[in-house]
Amino acid sequence: MEMLILGLTAGTLVGLVLGLIGGGGSILAVPMLIYVVGVTSPHVAIGTSAVAVAASAAINLVLHARQGTVKWRCAAMFAVVGATGAWVGATLGKATDGRSLLALFGAVMIAVGLLMLRPRTVADNPNVRLDIQSITILGPRLVATSAATGFASGYFGIGGGFLIVPSLLFATNMPMIAAVGSSLLAVATFGTTTTLSYSRSGLVDWPLAGVFIAGGVLGGAVGTRFAKVLERRRRVLIVSFGVFVAAVGMYLLLHGLPALVHRLGG
Repeated sequence: MEMLILGLTAGTLVGLVLGLIGGGGSILAVPMLIYVVGVTSPHVAIGTSAVAVAASAAINLVLHARQGTVKWRCAAMFAVVGATGAWVGATLGKATDGRSLLALFGAVMIAVGLLMLRPRTVADNPNVRLDIQSITILGPRLVATSAATGFASGYFGIGGGFLIVPSLLFATNMPMIAAVGSSLLAVATFGTTTTLSYSRSGLVDWPLAGVFIAGGVLGGAVGTRFAKVLERRRRVLIVSFGVFVAAVGMYLLLHGLPALVHRLGG
């Protein structure tokens, strides 16, 4: 019961961040399941988080769609291409030692956290649209970034939204609020792909995933409500979250580094 209560709390926090800044909260799901909730197997934590993050993202996607903050064509292309990368990544992730996987995950968190500190230097294009005229420019960028992001999502068992949002900004220059809403379609797709892979191997704790999802619904509703209100202060929010992500990543890297070094040396 205590684990389920902790899972509900963790899910609420993840859903809150998902609603506020897209998929950023998903990067915290695995560490929270292991170090807060008490899941002992990194692979079970990855499989369970994939279920919860996919469901939370799908729910938040509906909320953002109602507010008209989803660029559907760009989001759909990103999701479809990235799903293949997610399946490949999940297959390789299951074959990687758990503690080594956590160390690599920590390194990625540090890199992502530092990237979130960089200010945007390109102006928004609120009228961006994927059509016959623009596909030769937007298409290659969307394909390349979605394939790489999908692989990372599947390998580490995360929604990948913390990478999808900057990838969408890089590929399309759409406004931040549109990138947040559009990223959720890919988060849900990548999470579902990873879930299918891990569930086939029996690496999903379904009751825990259920309460995590319930918390995500609650947190997502609150986060989405405040997403537009905090639009002008979103940069401060993202920088603060980036610092926190980098700090958690450093802990994971240091905790799993001995296992990773031993595996590489052996």
